[in-house]
Amino acid sequence: MSQLFQTISNIISYVSIAIICYGAVIGLFKFINNEFGRFNRSFSLEKTVQIKIEVGYYLLLGLEFLIASDIIDTILNPSFEDLGILAGTVLIRTGLSFFLNKEIENIAKNDPLKD
Repeated sequence: MSQLFQTISNIISYVSIAIICYGAVIGLFKFINNEFGRFNRSFSLEKTVQIKIEVGYYLLLGLEFLIASDIIDTILNPSFEDLGILAGTVLIRTGLSFFLNKEIENIAKNDPLKD
């Protein structure tokens, strides 16, 4: 049974990495496309802001999956060292998630396209 949960944890970790990479690749392609718009006057700063919001959402989602994977790992191997590592990891990732979310909310609130 423990091996099954370890496999599930590994799958969740790989999914989280895939989500983050997918968001980064999509964001990079959209960013490059928007930057090439400078040559034909179709560049938009609003598009850049929207790209930043979208990439931020993928990062937040990926971080949440990583936290879930770490929790499963710690449940399977509950040592004080692992608990300390989990606490530090969750603290760092939660801080990152909090500040990314705040930045996304701030950008979305001040989005000139909403007016």
